[in-house]
Amino acid sequence: MYALTSGCARRHLPPPFGTSPATAHRRFTVWTEAGLWRRLHRAVLDELGVPGEVGWTTAAPTRRTPHGQGDFSAEHLAWLRERGLAARIARPGIESGERLGRHRWKIERSIARLFPYRRLTVRYERKGSHGLAFPGLAAAPTCYKKLAKLAT
Repeated sequence: MYALTSGCARRHLPPPFGTSPATAHRRFTVWTEAGLWRRLHRAVLDELGVPGEVGWTTAAPTRRTPHGQGDFSAEHLAWLRERGLAARIARPGIESGERLGRHRWKIERSIARLFPYRRLTVRYERKGSHGLAFPGLAAAPTCYKKLAKLAT
């Protein structure tokens, strides 16, 4: 968590932590391969889902776009309509994106909650799985903060 919030590399961990950079890396690798961050985040999401704080009906699965294709296409709009989602995508050459900024959408709020985690701004990791572990690790305390607010 210290490396995530401060943005420091493992070799710059403070001595009071009592671990070498190699040990920190080894433990992070074992925990990442074991799927600890995913399970931790999922456990917090399950707790948030009990009081109805997570709206699973508004969550849409990620979708890979063909190379060179933007967000606006008939295929994307049809895909959204099938799921009962309204699109707010500026059409190229017809509408500007200015009017789209009037609303703060859920995904924008979610991404903004990850800004305090400095480690997410620069990717230090050589392995892709380690690079993906940090956003998963950041998501767990972010959701936990929401859960803690509900409890008080």
